[in-house]
Amino acid sequence: MDQSTMAHTTQYLLSVAGIAIIFLLFLIMKLKVHAFPALIIVSFCTAVATGIEFSQIVPAMLSGFGGTLASVALLVGLGAMIGKILEVSGGAQVLADTLIGWFGKKRAPLALGVASLLFAFPIFFDAGLVVMLPVILSVAKKLGGSVILYALPATGAFSVMHAFLPPHPGPVAAAGILGANVGYLVFIGLIIGLPTWYLSSYLFGLWAGKKWYAKVPDLFSQNDMDTADRKPPKFGTVVGILLTPMILIFLNTGISTLQATGALPKGNTALAVISTLGQTPIALLLTLLLSLFVFIKAFEAKRLNELCEKALGPICSVILVTGAGGMFGGILRTSGIGDALASVLSDMGIPVILAAFIISVCLRVAQGSATVALTTAAALIAPIVTKNAANFSQIDLCAIVAAISGGSVVISHFNDSGFWLVKGLFGLDEKTTLRTWTVLETLLGTIGFLFACLIYMIF
Repeated sequence: MDQSTMAHTTQYLLSVAGIAIIFLLFLIMKLKVHAFPALIIVSFCTAVATGIEFSQIVPAMLSGFGGTLASVALLVGLGAMIGKILEVSGGAQVLADTLIGWFGKKRAPLALGVASLLFAFPIFFDAGLVVMLPVILSVAKKLGGSVILYALPATGAFSVMHAFLPPHPGPVAAAGILGANVGYLVFIGLIIGLPTWYLSSYLFGLWAGKKWYAKVPDLFSQNDMDTADRKPPKFGTVVGILLTPMILIFLNTGISTLQATGALPKGNTALAVISTLGQTPIALLLTLLLSLFVFIKAFEAKRLNELCEKALGPICSVILVTGAGGMFGGILRTSGIGDALASVLSDMGIPVILAAFIISVCLRVAQGSATVALTTAAALIAPIVTKNAANFSQIDLCAIVAAISGGSVVISHFNDSGFWLVKGLFGLDEKTTLRTWTVLETLLGTIGFLFACLIYMIF
């Protein structure tokens, strides 16, 4: 294929991507089509317009849908059951009351954000969010006001840790591709991530919560549950349940990291068993079993079964829409739109750290997945870094990884499963989610990139 043909193809693919997003906005916001069928319609039309073979369109759609559900459905379903039990038992209220007592009512959003930062270190974004969800909603119900005020500081905390900090897969993979030291990256990630969270999630969350009102959703409503005569669990019991998946997942990631560096042997049966128990779905399943065991006397088996059943109904829509968002992202990847964006920017001759950020942004906007954007951008930048290896210190390499990480989270929109997860779990409409979550993610990525640039220039 000659250069003119390649340029024409790239321009066409980028045009299709832009039209697809506009069409999706039109369907959802103007025609009021539900997001689930709207995403399926746009995914199919995009596949046809980009020339994917007709025999491959449905498999590509199902692959994106199923791949997203494989990672999201189990986590959200198990997390919702745990959340329902904690909510009805009074455990979430105990935790909320304790946090408010420590920080004060006026600093409740800060308390939720700090707790989420701690929980987010070893746990992925979606798993951490569903575990903390009953606490967030419980605090919001108790103190009143818009759920946005409490949701954004906590949700942003999970996002910033997932983007910038090992042992999360994106930064770890990018560090491996670029040859950055993971230990340094933890240090640099904290320096960048903590102030970035404060500015982009906490302060913006306070402002957005006052500007836009959204009522607290009844995701864990207990209208039909009489808990007045039931003694709530102790604070330590609730924290123990919440920490169980964190500890298991942390053990898994710690073992994997040490095995990758050679500090621990591979093939050890005991370590393999511990790592398996620390896989996020298994960790949440074990946490659910622990919750059932802890509350079996208070509720009896039949009532616990009813609680688990009731927990699944409200999240079905969340899971299906999230899967459809993954379908759209999968079609964009299969069509080559993400590669087209990357090719336009990879040879523009701009500074490496800026090129890394821009490429990551374009990949993120095109296909939705932060991890895919991060790892792909790192792979595209790697030849430049390798060619000029003598000019980059370990601090420089970590700053470049952080810049890519920042670009990988900006402009969360309809092809990002996280967009639909936040929208569904907190009961927001699409317009409000764009005004709040999309802006938060854009601030988070941009501010993180600016801090990375500052470190890059100073050191």
